[in-house]
Amino acid sequence: MRALDDLDRRIILELQADGRASWTSIAAVCGTSVPTVARRAQQLIADNLLKVAVLSSLGSTGPVETFFTRIGCRPGSQLDVAAELVARPDVRWASMITGTYDIGIELVVNSGPTRYPRTMLELQQINGVERWYSDLLLHVYKVSHDWYKQVLDGKDLEPPEVPLCSPDHFDKVDLAILERLREDGRAGFQTIADQLDLNESTVRRRFERMINDGCAAVFTIVPAPALGLEAETLMWVTVEPAKLSAVAATLTRHRSVRYLGATLDGNALLCEVIAESTGSLFEFTTETLARMDGVIGWNASVELLSLKRGFVETPWWRDQLAEHRPAR
Repeated sequence: MRALDDLDRRIILELQADGRASWTSIAAVCGTSVPTVARRAQQLIADNLLKVAVLSSLGSTGPVETFFTRIGCRPGSQLDVAAELVARPDVRWASMITGTYDIGIELVVNSGPTRYPRTMLELQQINGVERWYSDLLLHVYKVSHDWYKQVLDGKDLEPPEVPLCSPDHFDKVDLAILERLREDGRAGFQTIADQLDLNESTVRRRFERMINDGCAAVFTIVPAPALGLEAETLMWVTVEPAKLSAVAATLTRHRSVRYLGATLDGNALLCEVIAESTGSLFEFTTETLARMDGVIGWNASVELLSLKRGFVETPWWRDQLAEHRPAR
């Protein structure tokens, strides 16, 4: 993975704030020319270091339940299992991790008495899967797509509520627009209009409505190590039951916390932490978690390689592993 310079990082910062921002507006903020910004951003995309996508909010296909699942694989099969998991539309997030399991996934299934058991059977039958642990996520406190800005600014922020939607908020045209923006979040409204035989103003109006209603969001995917943030960690924080809400409120505002959810098992919080280094992670555990009233302890796994975020495959993981995959 190539190193990024300050201008690359500033461009990424602006795209995390607004993935559809014009090159002109980004150039003005960065103090450089429009052609330079366009060329740099397009090179980041071509190098598989950046992807902009537009996605519908949870619930757009009906009521759902979310499970965090850890998977242990037969030695040597981890990459094949990862590829099958990434290809599944019900896997929202996936990463290769350290510890007693090899892969962690966030699994979103339609609510219903039989859907989850069927899904579990399908996944457990993937060749190479040997062990399995799954836990229901009761509530999501925070999902941050502009985490780099928060870490860079060094400020704790009050995150917005995690949006939910329902199928009756969309029609077939809305879904067709989202399908195209999922693959290319910066696709022009006129381009989409031509593909769908619509007016440009119709596409623009529908897009803005979905964004303003919280039924869709634009986000920018970028590998944290490319930005100098080397420590991505999953932590299961055990909390005194009576103090769960207070601990969650504090962690939600912390700049290093990218994701926070409450799990059913073990009165615990699932916390994804991103830090500049192992030293910064040590500071988070000793100065924040260890001193927080109500925290009993924690377990953790390092995220070795991010495979999928927000239902979108990260564009860099296959490139990073291609040279290490054994020939067949």
